[in-house]
Amino acid sequence: MFKGSIVALITPMNEKGNICKKSLKNLITYHINNKTSAIVSVGTTGESSTLNQKEHIDLVMRVVDIAEKKIPIIAGTGSNATTESINLTQKFEDSGVAACLSVTPYYNRPNQEGLYRHFQSIAENTNLPQILYNVPMRTGCDLLPETIAKLSQHPNIIGIKEATGDLSRVNKIKSLVKKYFLLISGDDATALDFIKLGGHGVISVTANIAAKKMSQMCSLALKNDFNNAESINQLLMPFHKHLFIDSNPIPVKWVAKKLGLILNATLRLPMTSLSQTNKKILMKITNEFLKNTK
Repeated sequence: MFKGSIVALITPMNEKGNICKKSLKNLITYHINNKTSAIVSVGTTGESSTLNQKEHIDLVMRVVDIAEKKIPIIAGTGSNATTESINLTQKFEDSGVAACLSVTPYYNRPNQEGLYRHFQSIAENTNLPQILYNVPMRTGCDLLPETIAKLSQHPNIIGIKEATGDLSRVNKIKSLVKKYFLLISGDDATALDFIKLGGHGVISVTANIAAKKMSQMCSLALKNDFNNAESINQLLMPFHKHLFIDSNPIPVKWVAKKLGLILNATLRLPMTSLSQTNKKILMKITNEFLKNTK
């Protein structure tokens, strides 16, 4: 269920900054039609940090309703307060959500014991499968392989999104966890190599605007057809790199609008619009991609 190309879905907004229902439906249909494996709703790329809890819950539930069980939905439920993460996770029990993605607590920088107890507490207070999310660049703390191994013993903790970009982590984690523990990349640029080393897929930003090619690339890689997967990955590499030319999701929302996937590229403060210089760079990359995928 959670292998291959999983999209870290952007949250489309209208000009007033409210959820654009029409664009949201269009995005979900786009991912179903292009064989995306699953959708992460309201993760980092979905601007979870600028949505209040009611909006967060309502948005996830709207995604579940639109998807109509045609694609699994993973709810972002991370927080830097353990009680808040538990509360948010419990809101999605018996909702149709397939699993939750929970980021390491940000800003307060807990040590490994704090991280272990945080995730263990969440898992003990829900029946929903939990996917850990490690992204030290954003959170200021690093969930180490040894701590992941301890957490993997809990039956509700089924995998990790590893977004360090450090490929040496794959074998290290694999050697410590149970056989069926999911290893999912959180870094598009190294995702193919991550799968080559035994990973199961990627939670992708690029998939927002190149869903079909990301799905094909991951599917080929999981079948060990690395030559053909590499050809597609090279086509996608400019997006892998330049969708982070500014803070995520500023660039990807702009490209999604240019491709007609959403009606507006609206963001909430403190996120701001893409600069003219970066628009030119992304427009050139987008045009080249379209030219090469006709």
